[in-house]
Amino acid sequence: MIDSHSLVKSSTEDFAAFLDEELDSDKNHVMLKSRKVEEKEFENKEELQPLMTDECTHPGTIEQMPYHSGKILQAESGVAISYIHEGIRLQNHEIFRHRNADMKNPLRHKKLYLVLDLDHTLLNSTGLRAMTSKEEHLKSQTDSLQDVSKGSLFMVNSVHMMTKLRPFVHTFLKEVSEMFELYVDTMGDRAYALEMIELLDPQREYFSGRVISRDDRTQKNKKDLDIFLGHESAVLILDDTEAVWQKNKENLIVMERYFFFASSCCQFRFNCKSLAELKRDESETDGALATVLKVLKRIHNMFFDELKDNLVDRDVRQMLKTVKKEVLKGCKIVFSRAFPTIDRAENQHLWKMAEQLGATCVTKLDSSVTHVVSTDVGTNKAQWAVKHKKFLVLPWWILAANYRWQKQPEQNFSVNKVS
Repeated sequence: MIDSHSLVKSSTEDFAAFLDEELDSDKNHVMLKSRKVEEKEFENKEELQPLMTDECTHPGTIEQMPYHSGKILQAESGVAISYIHEGIRLQNHEIFRHRNADMKNPLRHKKLYLVLDLDHTLLNSTGLRAMTSKEEHLKSQTDSLQDVSKGSLFMVNSVHMMTKLRPFVHTFLKEVSEMFELYVDTMGDRAYALEMIELLDPQREYFSGRVISRDDRTQKNKKDLDIFLGHESAVLILDDTEAVWQKNKENLIVMERYFFFASSCCQFRFNCKSLAELKRDESETDGALATVLKVLKRIHNMFFDELKDNLVDRDVRQMLKTVKKEVLKGCKIVFSRAFPTIDRAENQHLWKMAEQLGATCVTKLDSSVTHVVSTDVGTNKAQWAVKHKKFLVLPWWILAANYRWQKQPEQNFSVNKVS
């Protein structure tokens, strides 16, 4: 006689093992392995039928079939984790189990998790029809798709786009892959995402199918770690758009946007020429990716080497805050005509950013103030700064420090003096 409790327990453990294998598998092997699992688990459905009850404690489903019972579920049951394997849905308790069990991996392999956005973070794409006349010269300068490792500008006809990889991206991926398990999370559809992965990771060294597209997420126009199986205390995110990560801002490093094509400048309403139109590019050694690599190395080192408390209790979000607060440490800032006065100054984005960078923000002037941030040299506070030989800088001084992760030379952001 079959022991139903033992069968359910065994099948749950089998499903967990299957899920673990899928997370580590190469994309080429996913379909083969899933077919074997389905054949093995579902060939004896008639034997399992008497054990079914209305309340099923299955860990998850494959194509609406509970892993241990064979009972068909409603399509919306559980959370879709389709980027791992098409048709997989997991119950909340199984996601919780995997996240907690998965904390062993960083400790064992000395790796954290890094979720990477694609567009404007690692690369920039444009529709072929959106290219300006000043960008037409690029069509004769594209690199071969047959050997993407030796190029950075590609014509991707399958999605009718041209794509420019951000300078330093190949070196960046190689170095961060030694410290982090890498994921991609993009607002693009799956077809586009996979084409971009072919450019970024042609040898499948870094992502191994860990690609989340807009087709996989649970909310439209939002990104969330709800479908990510790593523990949030060990996850960092690189993205150029803060607004899409409402629930995970503490994990997020906001990237300076990569505007190689004019269509991106228009998309974000920037009245400027694109890098392509200017016929130049970001610096390899001093660009955004090279800068953030230093930050990631620092946080990784803090997590594993600098602290002496228990590894299990460590939280990468606290380390990110600590590193960020060093950027403008010692600066005391007063704002003058730097943002609208409709709302309280303390609620303004620029004020909050300066505080996150370690600065002290106040509304009244005194001798301890080091910087006045303004767009107008004619305000009383701006004139006070000039008189008392304090730094008078544009708001972009704070933004630059936020993206560059270090205090920028004030003279590069000085407010123009009125003659």
